[in-house]
Amino acid sequence: MNATGGPPETSGGRERRRVRIVPGGPVLVEGPVEVVLEDGSTAVSDRWLVALCACRRSRTYPFCDTSHRRRRRD
Repeated sequence: MNATGGPPETSGGRERRRVRIVPGGPVLVEGPVEVVLEDGSTAVSDRWLVALCACRRSRTYPFCDTSHRRRRRD
C-alpha cells in the first residue's frame, strides 16, 4: 500500500520498498530483504520490518541489536 492508501507503487515491474533512516539508530526497511555484504555474502530476513545496523556495533550485523544505545556517539 502506498502513502495514499492505494496499491504499492512499482518501478520497473518491482514493488518499491520504504526505507527510513532513524537519527542515531538503525535504518528501517520494509521487508523481506536480502542484504549484500562487502565480502559478497548475503544476509536474508523475511520479517515485515527489518532494522539494519548503521553504527557497526551490532553482534548480529548487518541487523541491528540495539548496541548503539549502550554508548554515546561523539
